[in-house]
Amino acid sequence: MQGFSVLNIFLLILGGGVAGFINTLAGGGSFLTIPLLIFMGLPPTVANATNRIGVFMQSLTATRQLHNHGVFPVRFSLIVAIPAVLGSVLGTYGALVISDAAFKKYLAVFMVLMTLTTFLKPAAMLPRPEGKYSFRRWGLLWLLFFGIGLYGGFIQAGVGFLIIGAMVLTGYDLVAGSATKSFVIFLLTCVSLVIFWAGGKVQVVPGLALGCGSMLGAFIGSHVTVTKGNAFIQKFVVAMVILSAI
Repeated sequence: MQGFSVLNIFLLILGGGVAGFINTLAGGGSFLTIPLLIFMGLPPTVANATNRIGVFMQSLTATRQLHNHGVFPVRFSLIVAIPAVLGSVLGTYGALVISDAAFKKYLAVFMVLMTLTTFLKPAAMLPRPEGKYSFRRWGLLWLLFFGIGLYGGFIQAGVGFLIIGAMVLTGYDLVAGSATKSFVIFLLTCVSLVIFWAGGKVQVVPGLALGCGSMLGAFIGSHVTVTKGNAFIQKFVVAMVILSAI
């Protein structure tokens, strides 16, 4: 097992706190935590898997807090979570079987592509739904969330940006969108974490250190989401996209 000093644990808790806050409001926190784990000596594929402990703990905390605040669209979130979970199974298996060298290349490419996608915002060109969703819109949402799950299972970093983009098609504001995002990420991370654990890719100590910090960050982020509202989240998402691009 990889040895971790007290300083490393402190840095992981701190990094997890920042990532938990960022992920709850927008996304992209794993752009910080995965490189941090790699910098501390974990192989890239192990860092990718271990990072899921922190994501699991923060998304659970955020979902619970946002539900308590009454801004969580439960039925809708359950429906779109189904294709996301199915996609995460395939994505996680892909991340499990590739080499560390290949994963480094994929991570770099997907970070760039994902960031560019958030700038393009193709969903923003489509009209927001009024009343009940059509069969076509449900089909598009399922296709989008399946692709989101595929990406989330494979890399995770930045998946929150993609969910927020997809939520444009739903008519919900960014506060409800943040709740759906946290819930979907929680479920697909549960699946990914089990698969990675069975594959021997997860290291508990650094993962729990990230998780402890992430829970605190998610708790604060959930409070900010509700109190600051839609306009603040919109600005925060834009800021995080720019920082991720840099």
